[in-house]
Amino acid sequence: MTDPIQTARRLARRGRLSHAWLLTGPAGSGKHALAQALARALVCTGEERPCGVCPHCKKVAAGIHPDVITVSPAEGKRDILVDQVRSLRADAYVRPNEAQRKVYLIDPASALNDSAQNALLKVLEEGPAYAAFLLIAEAAGQLLPTVRSRCEQLSLVPPVEEDAPPSQEAVTLTDLMTGGSESALLAHCVGLEKLSREEWTVLLTGTILELERRARTDLSRAGDILPKIEHLKTLRAACDFNVGAGHLAGWLCAGNV
Repeated sequence: MTDPIQTARRLARRGRLSHAWLLTGPAGSGKHALAQALARALVCTGEERPCGVCPHCKKVAAGIHPDVITVSPAEGKRDILVDQVRSLRADAYVRPNEAQRKVYLIDPASALNDSAQNALLKVLEEGPAYAAFLLIAEAAGQLLPTVRSRCEQLSLVPPVEEDAPPSQEAVTLTDLMTGGSESALLAHCVGLEKLSREEWTVLLTGTILELERRARTDLSRAGDILPKIEHLKTLRAACDFNVGAGHLAGWLCAGNV
C-alpha cells in the first residue's frame, strides 16, 4: 500500500474520516500502520492531519494517548468477550480526556464473537459524535454483515514491486490463463485449493501484475488480457470474505474468458 500517513491525510482532506472503519488485509498489507495513522488523524490538532508534530500525534505514536484505546483479547484468551465490549460501550459515553475525539482500536476484530459483535452494533450506529472505531481484521467476512455495513471499509494487499520479477506461481498461472488449455488450467487450479485466502491474495496480485505487463508489451493481445485482469481483481476482492479456496479455484476457471 502507499504510505499510511499520506493515505490518512488524503482521507482527512476529503472529509472522509468516518467514525467507524474496517481495515482488512493479510499480514504485511499495512493495516496496522494505517490504523495508527487514522488514529493520529482523528485526534490531531494540526492543519494537515495527521501532522505528526502536535502533542496528540506524538502521544499516539508513543502509545500513551489516553483517548486512543486498544481493545484486544485478554491475556490467555482467544476472543474479545461481550463484557469487554460492554465496558467499551460504557466508556464511549465518557467524554475524551484531552482530544476532541475518542478512538477505539479493536484488534483483531475477528476475535469478537457473535455476542460481542452484536453488543458493538448500537454504539457503532448511535454512539456519541466524538467516538470513533477502527476495526482491524484479515478479512471482512470474519465479521457479521451488520457490523460491516456500519463501517467504511478499506481492503489492503501486501505491497508488490512492479519492477520485481514475478513469482513462478504467478507466471505459471498467467501462462495457463493466456495460452493453456481449459483442462490444463482446471488441473492446475485443483492444486490451488490448498492455499489460504492470504496466499490466494498474493498469487492473484502477482498474476494481475504479470498480465498487465504482458498487455503493455504485446498490444495485439491486450483486448484478450484486460477482461482476465478484471476477473482476477473480482476474485481478489472476494478474498476479503469467507470464500473457500475451492470456490475461488472454480470461479477462476469458470470466468477465464
